[in-house]
Amino acid sequence: MKTIICEKKSFENIEAIIFDKDGTLTDSENFLRELAFKRARLIDAQIPGIYEPLLMAFGGENDYLNPTGLMAVGSNRENQIVSAGYIAETGRSWFESLAIADQCFTNAEKSFPSRGNTSPLFAGSLEVLQTLKEEGLKIAILSADTTEGVQEFVENHQLTAYIDLIMGVDSGLSKPDPRLYLQVCDKLEVKPENTLMIGDSQGDIAMAKNAKARGVIGIYWKYPQAPHLETADVIISDLAQIKITNEE
Repeated sequence: MKTIICEKKSFENIEAIIFDKDGTLTDSENFLRELAFKRARLIDAQIPGIYEPLLMAFGGENDYLNPTGLMAVGSNRENQIVSAGYIAETGRSWFESLAIADQCFTNAEKSFPSRGNTSPLFAGSLEVLQTLKEEGLKIAILSADTTEGVQEFVENHQLTAYIDLIMGVDSGLSKPDPRLYLQVCDKLEVKPENTLMIGDSQGDIAMAKNAKARGVIGIYWKYPQAPHLETADVIISDLAQIKITNEE
């Protein structure tokens, strides 16, 4: 087991580290913001007048993506349901609203190339993953993206050798349900109290804490202080701030 030291905070008896993906390992803000614009435009083309309120719900602005907004932290299904809710407000039936949202989301995705090419790794992320793996730690990615999306990300960035487990939100459970975290721990064959979560959202923090993880590191690459991460055990602005020591 290892001791992880981060900003003078020590986390002992660590066997595995579980990472979020978007906003933690990969700089996906531009992609998610543009995807939010595209989804809102396509829905507005069928339901005029819905663009601005829907974009606000997504958390998308011209040069900024709200890190606590729907696009940043919600699953694809959660985004679809919210979109369908706005459509249903215009008098459409619920099933028609869901169908419109689903089709617009599918068409929006087709408008972009592989996300692996539009969401680069944050500088230094690869080196940190390499170091953690070399130290014998198990590494998992638990994302609000689909498992297929996480797999695509891992393959595009050639991370397969460093990741022991990938898991997305495909149906049913979504962050911050601690059962997702417990499922990852079970598959890794580690106890939650011997794991560390690293993520950039309130959902990551609540999920890991309720699953009784050893600790939670909040990361927000642009700023060393992030109010929405204040419940994390420690907040960092670069994965390079994570240091490893062997147990005595």
